[in-house]
Amino acid sequence: MTEGLTIGQAAAYVGVTIKTVRHYHRLGLVAEPERDSSGYRRYGSGELFRLVQVRTLAAAGVPLAEVGDLLDAGPEEFAATLDAVHQQLTERIEELTARRDRLHRLDHGDRALLPDRACAVLARLAELGFGDDYVSCQREALVLTRALVPEIFGTFLARLEDSLADPEAVELTKHGWEARSWDPDDPRIEELASRTADKLLTHHALLTMPTEFGDQADAASRYGLVNHHGEDQAPSIARLNTLIEAHLRAAGIAVPP
Repeated sequence: MTEGLTIGQAAAYVGVTIKTVRHYHRLGLVAEPERDSSGYRRYGSGELFRLVQVRTLAAAGVPLAEVGDLLDAGPEEFAATLDAVHQQLTERIEELTARRDRLHRLDHGDRALLPDRACAVLARLAELGFGDDYVSCQREALVLTRALVPEIFGTFLARLEDSLADPEAVELTKHGWEARSWDPDDPRIEELASRTADKLLTHHALLTMPTEFGDQADAASRYGLVNHHGEDQAPSIARLNTLIEAHLRAAGIAVPP
């Protein structure tokens, strides 16, 4: 009676493929059994036990490059290595969870690019009667702020939240958006800029730039890309923003030039 199992039988019993068993052999994780008189390699209980060990550790996430040393290690080293693998797997799970959440956000519009707090601001704009074009513009501004000037993103959100809770500020903002259709030299722009700046200055703290941001060499260019986004399509808005910034600087606010 022939003793031992063929490679196909051994692979099936252990729960892997023949290709996997041969791969374990190439890596030196499992010794190849000697051939019998008929020329076949026969797997005994020792080889099967080793195959089960390797398969179990690999399935648990232990890199194959570490499996051999791990199986030959003493109890303390074995435990320490398993702890390290556990930490690696935990980090990998956290990374995959974050990627899954980002994919989930892709199915929910704004949440693909913005945190929930910013999405709530955009939803509030729609509730207050701002049109889709304005909401879209603010969405772009929020995304750009988060990407280019993350140092002031929280303050920017707080300023938006504060203004949306103030009916007068809401009306000023709507008038500002209507100014897109005005001539850049329309005298109403100067009046609107003055009123808007005065309203912004009622919450002086929300206009203060963090020192670590203002001291950076590229602060002005990054800030400008955000604060003047879209002005090329509305010259009157460009003038309005320039006048508002001038009023703020005159009041002592360090708006990047």
